[in-house]
Amino acid sequence: MNFLKSSRKPEEAGDEKLLQQYRQNGDLAVLAALYEKYMHLVYGVCLKYLKDEELSKDAVMQIFEELIVKVGKHDVKQFKSWLYVLARNFCLMQLRSGKKMQTDSLDDIMELAEDLHHDNDREEDMVALERCKQKLPAAQKVSIQLFYIEEKCYKEIADDTGYTMNEVKSYIQNGKRNLKICLEKNRER
Repeated sequence: MNFLKSSRKPEEAGDEKLLQQYRQNGDLAVLAALYEKYMHLVYGVCLKYLKDEELSKDAVMQIFEELIVKVGKHDVKQFKSWLYVLARNFCLMQLRSGKKMQTDSLDDIMELAEDLHHDNDREEDMVALERCKQKLPAAQKVSIQLFYIEEKCYKEIADDTGYTMNEVKSYIQNGKRNLKICLEKNRER
């Protein structure tokens, strides 16, 4: 009987196998399955540092995006420990940058509208904003509505719409940019 054959826990061996499989075929579903095992731990780390549930949920998704890039660049021996350090460092960088990730509100967009209209007629600004919102592509319009008006996080929007997390982020970012462009064009008229 050779009980010293493998000193690794079954969990670590399974993680290593999934990591190797991902590196061989680049299948994001494999990496997502591995990440999903530890998502609750990543969320806990984010909550500890960021002290905000919604920011922590968003951070969990952004950390997965970083994971996609970094897992190929690093020789990961113990995935769980390595992921903890990745999550902690991500949160610390967010805190150091003073941003805590992008948290624009509808008020920020309205301030933009007000800046563009020197007379500060809020009702006119709202009409202009609504008119510009109607010009957005459907996916951007829905994402903007859910994020800014209904105050849902990226994951909730993805669940509600069927879009991927990356699509949701993109639609919100592009929608916001398109609203700004549209409001600026209205000002020029």
